Amino acid sequence: MTTAKLIRGYEVVIGLENHVQLSTVSKIFSGSSTAFGAEPNTQASPVDLALPGTLPVLNRGAVERAIRFGLSVGAKIAPLSIFARKNYFYPDLPKGYQISQYEIPVVQGGKLDFFVGDKKHTVNLTRAHLEEDAGKSLHEDYHGQSGIDLNRAGTPLLEIVSEPDMRSGAEAAEYAKTLHALVMWLGICDGNMQEGSFRCDVNVSVRKPGEPYGTRREIKNLNSFRYLLQAVDYEVNWQIDEIEDGRKIQQATVLFNPDTGETRAMRSKEDAADYRYFPDPDLPPLVIAPEWVERVKGEMPELPGVMAARFESADGLPAYDATMMTQSLSVARYYEAAKAAGATPKLAANWIMGEISRRLNVEERDIADAPVPAATLAQLIARIQDGTISNNSARQVFEALWTREGSEVDAIIAAKDLKQSNDTGELERILDEVLAANAKSVEEFRAGKEKAFNALVGQAMKATKGKANPAAVNELLKKKLGG
Repeated sequence: MTTAKLIRGYEVVIGLENHVQLSTVSKIFSGSSTAFGAEPNTQASPVDLALPGTLPVLNRGAVERAIRFGLSVGAKIAPLSIFARKNYFYPDLPKGYQISQYEIPVVQGGKLDFFVGDKKHTVNLTRAHLEEDAGKSLHEDYHGQSGIDLNRAGTPLLEIVSEPDMRSGAEAAEYAKTLHALVMWLGICDGNMQEGSFRCDVNVSVRKPGEPYGTRREIKNLNSFRYLLQAVDYEVNWQIDEIEDGRKIQQATVLFNPDTGETRAMRSKEDAADYRYFPDPDLPPLVIAPEWVERVKGEMPELPGVMAARFESADGLPAYDATMMTQSLSVARYYEAAKAAGATPKLAANWIMGEISRRLNVEERDIADAPVPAATLAQLIARIQDGTISNNSARQVFEALWTREGSEVDAIIAAKDLKQSNDTGELERILDEVLAANAKSVEEFRAGKEKAFNALVGQAMKATKGKANPAAVNELLKKKLGG
């Protein structure tokens, strides 16, 4: 549980339900393909449609992916779990029910750690259960009519449900980002939000501090972290306005319109009783033996938390830096590649969290596609450390590398004449001229004004056109000033 500042005197309470499409090549109860983009209704088998005489058979790969997730968050893997029928009518649900898990899910409990800024947060998980996806209603290019595409029907999903532990839209967005990165790290989901592989449903309510939970409204099918943040912020203020105007919040399912930045009610929110859950008679209980769990555990990659702890102990990174270096598998690989090429761990982390992250965020691209390879970054860091260039010049070199003005660090330094001057004799001559031209600053420094020293350093760097080694400038100035 985390605490956060109040919004207009109210505490915000948020929980997330994430639908993660599992990376199996076939559906959860049939052999139909899960490939995205096929012509409508070309990947829907009789099993997916629940035609008479067909029986579902559970996909072993889907179960193993659920086990892998459960182990990664420290959850209990249920030795026996049950599949149920969740009954409701919707045009894209050909069976009239969805096969899901209700009373006994395969993954129980667990937690997820993440950072908002440099503050660590922990959200507890309620459960993660296996279920099948529904089809999709199509409303465009049908001359005023709607069509139904059942290709997605039966696609395996892992629904991950959190406790209502988040207290702001920023926390909810960072939690979702961390979960998204984790399922991709584990290889259980491709993470493509535009294709619906990772979807967010957000439950939002507000209350006065110390009061019971308020009535929640569920924002459905958010497919971007930016929309998630915008939707939560709008919904919170809408609920507070309603309460302040004397109206009660009605439990409902709502949609977010990114064009207007507003949420709107879609239907009243159903409770579990409305779905008339009952055990699916066609599927036996799912039994997961300890040996199966151990085998999956042995095949898992090093987890982000374990890797971050290694970066702390072996590389000497602060906890925040280590977590940032494991925010995704691609970031971790880039960081380790930079180290392998000779970069100092802390400096590599600083550049990744600083200039590289800033550019990637602006351009909305992954670090795996960064135009500056890890080995090139290591070479740039080496030129800073050996005194060839200053930090300011390094940023100029980085700019040239990023924009592909050049691809070799040393060639760019030479072409732009950025090499620092380490000629002590020449530097002393320049400093003597600076001191002579800035007698007032010299007098102020000797009178105890430290800012005057910084002014002299600035004048010296200006006189050398930024090519002097700042450390050498500081040292020589202090000697000449008798400091």
